[in-house]
Amino acid sequence: MRRHSAQLAHDNAVLPWLGANFWSRTGGPLMWRDYDPGIVREELRVLREHGLTMTRSFFYWPDFHPEPHRVDETLCERFDDFLDAHRELGMGTVPTFIVGHMSGENWDPAWRGGRDLYEDVWMVGRQAWFVSRMTRRFKDHPAVTGWLITNEMPGYGRIYQVDPPSSDVVTAWAQAMCNAVRAAGGTQPVSLGDGAWGIEVTGRDNGFSLRDTAEYVDFVGPHVYRSDTDLARQHQRAAFECELAAVTGQPVVLEEFGLSTDTVSAENAGTYYRQTLHNSLLGGATGWIAWNNTDYDALWDRSPYDHHPFEMHFGITDGTGAPKAPLRELASFAQVLKDVDFARCARSDADAALVVPAFLERGYPYSRPADRPLIFTSLHQGYVAARAADLPVALTREADGLPGGASLYLLPSTRQFTTRTRRELERRAAAGATVYLSFCSGEHPGTRGPWFDDLDGLFGVELQLAYGVAEPIEDDVLEMRFTEDFGSVGAGEVLRFPVAGNEDSRAYLPVVPRSARVVAVDAHGRPALLVNETGEGRTVLATYPLEHMAARTARVNPEETHRLYAALADVAGARRPVTVDSPYVGADVLLHEDGRRFVWLVSQSPEEVTVRPVADGVLRELTTGAETADVTLAPWGVRVLELA
Repeated sequence: MRRHSAQLAHDNAVLPWLGANFWSRTGGPLMWRDYDPGIVREELRVLREHGLTMTRSFFYWPDFHPEPHRVDETLCERFDDFLDAHRELGMGTVPTFIVGHMSGENWDPAWRGGRDLYEDVWMVGRQAWFVSRMTRRFKDHPAVTGWLITNEMPGYGRIYQVDPPSSDVVTAWAQAMCNAVRAAGGTQPVSLGDGAWGIEVTGRDNGFSLRDTAEYVDFVGPHVYRSDTDLARQHQRAAFECELAAVTGQPVVLEEFGLSTDTVSAENAGTYYRQTLHNSLLGGATGWIAWNNTDYDALWDRSPYDHHPFEMHFGITDGTGAPKAPLRELASFAQVLKDVDFARCARSDADAALVVPAFLERGYPYSRPADRPLIFTSLHQGYVAARAADLPVALTREADGLPGGASLYLLPSTRQFTTRTRRELERRAAAGATVYLSFCSGEHPGTRGPWFDDLDGLFGVELQLAYGVAEPIEDDVLEMRFTEDFGSVGAGEVLRFPVAGNEDSRAYLPVVPRSARVVAVDAHGRPALLVNETGEGRTVLATYPLEHMAARTARVNPEETHRLYAALADVAGARRPVTVDSPYVGADVLLHEDGRRFVWLVSQSPEEVTVRPVADGVLRELTTGAETADVTLAPWGVRVLELA
């Protein structure tokens, strides 16, 4: 299956986009009032010297649009100089139009008067007029490399989940804004700046649908700041959200990511940047814009920094302009992009599919929004386990009819899918695929158990559930003992999984095998893993919610689901192009259009680790070409090698 790798195709001089969201330290959001051309050039020069090619810039809306039918010409002249400063350094910028939300505060133009930004026709017209005027003013400047309509509009237009607008309303608004750019002659790539926080990625309906707005935008821009209880999941969170954001097939730019160095050590700040950059690249991102360029120590008495003081220190440089650990990681990443000629690379194909249930993004009648967090977290944990198994996976959407053909389908802790999907999975297994599902009862008491038809027939079992009652898991650790060889797991081996979940989800599925055979049992001798041969392929059922239990456990990775996924890959014949003998190190491959192959090794170990990758070729150092067999990675380290 093809893994998403779409790249932007405008202004090759600054592609791929690698940059920072930019407010000068002279004023933060109010920088245009206190604009200092010299300091701005100094700030940009530091970024350029560290390999950054672009910035994302902002028209602070109350200042640039002070009256309904007027823009501030003085500020526009300052923005012209800002663009010139970029051009002098060979950089580009992506201006953002409707900037009324930033860093924990919302600001309105004085004339808004409480009008709704989406549904008040006059107010929509004023926004479109402003977008058009600013586009017409700056579209021909060579430093403009793209456009963003807004900044995190779900947090400004209407506050997140309090009375969110409908998708129809938001899509009509997005159409009007993007059309204003095009009608004014803007030819550069355009997107919304909404953060990709809508239902296809997060499972939360805020009115912004990537599918519905795809007709009007040229790329998708996730903003990823959420935290986790497990470091491996945290390090791969942005990658996973980039994978989900690729639902429309458009380029994915990690438009905002970062951290305040008030919350972590300098070393851990660097680690987070390193992991996020490389893992999101392996997750299909083809552009990166850090939040943000500098610290704001001198602005401590201004909003939003007086009430959100940690927002002062999201910078990749400090308040004097000196580089911080995140900028040094960006510089190293920039060198890797150059060394592999990233703009002409793509991810290798995958033989394994991670199935995204339609219930994540579709509000079927009487389905519960409460199901969606379970779907998201189980998929996320399954994604992390696949990476630990060195198993490339492509996300395939049930809502799209499971496009693509895979030899292995993974449905981690999946409770719900449609009747059509049930039959399609059976057909694909009969045609030679391996279909794996781990049972999950769900996290609420309504309609406990599997919400799809004929589990018995699909997996060759007879389930023994009593109506409405979950079968509790009483052990604190699941011991899965294999009764026969199963791929790379030998008979007699025991895999151990932490048990977690609430009173509804901490449950197993009691079954009696019919056409299936039991390949692993739990500590009580009950079936834990069963294989049902059907046609040319097979279905595999885990009677425990392995991924859900891990997702609800802190500091759990690497846990042993990766062993099961590696065994499933062996049984299914799913290729793993490069493997290593440590679950702390994930391996993946990028392909250059000239035939070269590049191997990424990413460590999730807090200690130095040495591995010997197994691949169909010779590993060579990127810069020297020297052959290498054993590869040492620093704590949380990344190595990129050529596979000759």
